[in-house]
Amino acid sequence: MLEVILKRFEMPDETRHFEKGKFEIVRLGSMTIGRATYEPGWKWSEHVGSQIGKQYCDVEHVGLVVSGIATAAMVGGEIIEMTPGTLFYIPQTPHDSWVVGDEPYVSLHFLGADHYTK
Repeated sequence: MLEVILKRFEMPDETRHFEKGKFEIVRLGSMTIGRATYEPGWKWSEHVGSQIGKQYCDVEHVGLVVSGIATAAMVGGEIIEMTPGTLFYIPQTPHDSWVVGDEPYVSLHFLGADHYTK
């Protein structure tokens, strides 16, 4: 018999906390889905990378911006802005990211959530 699984981010399987943010993880069968919540002023290289000894994130991401605005900057020079409703793919290329403006940024991550912040 197939089992239906229902979960909510209000009760995640795991929460990874760091300065100015958190990354909540929910596991559904073979999938791992993450919800990133970052406060204004958050920057990956400062608030995540410095904790794990990395200057850049090298995780491949597929996600959806729920609210707020963030910028992702690839080491090669490409810079993208991610706004609410944007579906994004960021390759496994070194990149930094930061919140733009004074509103918290929230996004869902459908690929890369297992490896993010590790």
